[in-house]
This record gives sequence, structure tokens and C-alpha cells, in this order.
Amino acid sequence: MSDCQSCSVMDGHWLMYEQPNYRGRVVYLSPGEYRSIRDLGHSGMRLSSIIFYEDKNFQGRSYETSSDCAELTSYLSRCNSCRVESGCFMVYERPNFMGHQMLVRRGEYPDNQRLMGMSMSDCIRSCRMIPMHRGPFRMRIYERENFSGQMNELMDDCDSIQERYRMSDCQSVHVMDGHWLLYEQPSFRGRMLYLRPGEYRSMRDMGTGPMDMRIGSIRRIMETC
Repeated sequence: MSDCQSCSVMDGHWLMYEQPNYRGRVVYLSPGEYRSIRDLGHSGMRLSSIIFYEDKNFQGRSYETSSDCAELTSYLSRCNSCRVESGCFMVYERPNFMGHQMLVRRGEYPDNQRLMGMSMSDCIRSCRMIPMHRGPFRMRIYERENFSGQMNELMDDCDSIQERYRMSDCQSVHVMDGHWLLYEQPSFRGRMLYLRPGEYRSMRDMGTGPMDMRIGSIRRIMETC
């Protein structure tokens, strides 16, 4: 094919990249018909971009990406500041989207250690682009690992899973639609976890790494950043 000017998404959610090997600007597509490039723009396209810098205050070597990056040290020896040109991203303290994580919107972050709220030498080691979602939100939370124990289904925000559902814990999750943030404490406070559509059979699947974390509240990611 010399070009791609239209497409029909029957099932699932897809990312289309400007360049081969999943590089360049990215477009998020949900099920629907896109008869032209203009349709892509009117149906949920959002170009995202984040620039990472080796040193604080946007100094030193830099690396720009519009998509997920599992290991930033492949491009930079360290990362101590970042600038979000457009869109929303999750940034992680460990490679492969693990460990302490934080949502960053369009703006400047001159000191990543202060951003992450932790004292770390490299601070950010991986990132994920958060696509804009238009449509329903739906997820199921389970009391125990491997989708066992008490189950409840969410379609909106929940400021306390303990109060609303009387759940003693949440150890596995199935996200059917939308993008979500899970918070350590009620009222959307404390450490957070970003979940996209998929099955998460344990807390480690959610990206906690060695962290010991409980889920207190859950919120949809609805803003366009």
C-alpha cells in the first residue's frame, strides 16, 4: 500500500502511527468508520508528545516520543525533567511500566524527582501515552486475584470502594472499556495506577512492582488533557 486514507474499525481499540516501527505521531481509534483522514481528526484523533531531558530544568540530551516507551535508558542515561507538548502520559519510576507512577498533562516539569514525590537518582524509566476515549466506561473489580471473590462492575467514578461495595480488598480487575486511574486511598488520593482495556489478574499485572498497595478509589480518565 502506498498510503492509508480510510479505515473501518469493527472491534477493539487501535493505535495508528505516522512512521514504521511504531514511531512518530499516533492516532487512537475506537470502533467506527473513518472515511478520510479528516474523519480521523473529528472522531477522536489526538496527537500526543512528551520530551524527556537528562538534567533538571530541561537541560542535557533529550528524547521525544508520541507513544509508549518501555525503557527510557535506551535513549537517555538518566531523566530528570520533562515537558508534555500535548496529550496525557503516565510516567513510571521503573522500566516496563512498573513501580510508582504519575499522570502528567500538558505542561512543564523541571524536576522529575519532585514530580514523582520520591528521592530517586533516575526517577523516570518508562512512559505510556494515554489515548482520549470517547464512549462508555466499564470495568469489573474483584476481591481476590484471578477474578475470584466478590465482584462489582463500575461504569462511573467511585470515591470509596469500601463504602460503596463493602469490599475488603481489590486484587484483580477486568477493564472492558475506557481508561481508568486506581488510587491507593479514598477520594482519589495517594499513589495511583493506570489501567487500559485488558485483564489484570493480580496487583503485579497492574504495574505495582514491589510496592504493597491497596485500592481505595477509582476514577475514569475523561479529560482531553
